[in-house]
Amino acid sequence: MDGNAPSRITAAEGAGVTSPSTLQRHFINRYQGGFPLCARPFAAAAEVLETSEAVLVEAVALLLDSGLLTRFGPLFDANRLGGATTLAAMAVPKSRFDSVAQVINALPQVAHNYRREHRLNMWFIVASDRVEEIRTTLSRIEVMTGLRVYDFPKEREFYIGLWLHLDADGTIDTIPVPSQAAPLTGIAELDATDRRLVQATQGGLPLAEEPYAIVARDLKLEPETVIARLERMVASGVIRRIGAVPHHYRLGLRGNGMSVWDVDDDVIDKLGQQISELDFISHCYQRPRHPRVWRYNLFAMAHGADRATVLGKTEQVAALLGEHCRAHEVLFSTTVLKKTGLRLGAA
Repeated sequence: MDGNAPSRITAAEGAGVTSPSTLQRHFINRYQGGFPLCARPFAAAAEVLETSEAVLVEAVALLLDSGLLTRFGPLFDANRLGGATTLAAMAVPKSRFDSVAQVINALPQVAHNYRREHRLNMWFIVASDRVEEIRTTLSRIEVMTGLRVYDFPKEREFYIGLWLHLDADGTIDTIPVPSQAAPLTGIAELDATDRRLVQATQGGLPLAEEPYAIVARDLKLEPETVIARLERMVASGVIRRIGAVPHHYRLGLRGNGMSVWDVDDDVIDKLGQQISELDFISHCYQRPRHPRVWRYNLFAMAHGADRATVLGKTEQVAALLGEHCRAHEVLFSTTVLKKTGLRLGAA
């Protein structure tokens, strides 16, 4: 079963999807990371959640089938794999928007793609385990579409950690990633078998009693070898976390605002760190400006049930930045055009 097909859903459509069951809600809250690395991980998780292994496997399968999860498995860090990711944006004419989105979404190097309310109305993530492929992909998109692509590579990562919490009454919000360590930098040492394992699991784990044994069989390895190598990848930061990746729109977070700020360069390190410590910020980066087109150098992502909630959170960021901020905007996403996660080593 594959929960990784491209999804196209608008903010308004997110309200019409079936809510998760109590078990599914508890699973999402507990296992967006930290999914067990053992012979029978669903049995171990089921014990924590006070259910049975078979019932939990079925519950996760239904979450993927319904689109409440976009995928389930390891989340890899392209930079630790020797590659890179970048955020890119385009100003796409309304009459061509759908056709351009189709072209971009067909590229395996494009992990996420969103429509946002701005002159630069299409924003997407390009990822590869080969640094040179980032520039090649962006150039290819310009050739295929005839449109300028603006590249916003991260110059500094202050924080990344979108972890959702679902309450019994249907309330949903973001919380800091539990026990998140500081991100590791540099390239991790991986051999050919490690990279085969990345390829085999980046689309998700099998939904079975012994998922690691299935991966091992396909790679002609022992299950213990697969588990040990995944453990090393977690420890080295190659895997950010292993678990469920919720579809925030479908679960009810229909206010998703990328706030962008023109901050004094000489204080951005200090202020970016302070913003990243706000408990409602899921992503915070320093990115380059584009003269005469884009003045902002600090990006901070906030989510909420509606736009008013997000704007309230943005006001807290503005208060923290104070006189050091010359201007800001909030770019709300209105459509998820693609959300598949990284596809490293894509052809």
